[in-house]
Amino acid sequence: MAAPQSNAPISTTRLKQIAMDACQSAIGSAEYYEHPKVEGWNATIINAILRAVISESTPSGTQAPAHKYVVNSTIVQHLVPTSALNKPKGGSEVKAESPRITTSDGTDATATDGMPHVGRRGMHSATQAFWNEKTDGMWSFKYDGGEGKGMDVVISIIWIGI
Repeated sequence: MAAPQSNAPISTTRLKQIAMDACQSAIGSAEYYEHPKVEGWNATIINAILRAVISESTPSGTQAPAHKYVVNSTIVQHLVPTSALNKPKGGSEVKAESPRITTSDGTDATATDGMPHVGRRGMHSATQAFWNEKTDGMWSFKYDGGEGKGMDVVISIIWIGI
């Protein structure tokens, strides 16, 4: 997912480390996806990345970076109940029943083929831009630390030369 960018204001190796640190800081202590916390997780990730890229790309002796930045953080919940992750949702014990997903009307969820729908949601994201290829660019990254917590975390960073 993270393709090398020759015009990146910070090396892609460093961008990956910044993104990993930001994600770890936000969801490292989370045991599973909790919808009420996602807004805060996204804010933590975005703010940490913005602070780091602005700080590290601002030339010494100047007050402003040579680029404008856009950071996007997307957190997608897997279609796996917390019991499948061996995590209690509210009580202190994990129930022994097998994982089951139901719809809002109480029926079992099924996929388009009529089979029980258990597992992950599909996700595809694409971005296209018209810009100066010498000064502008984009880098994206999938944080693998969310997998065992029932979520995917995808980060993208866009820079535009000023």
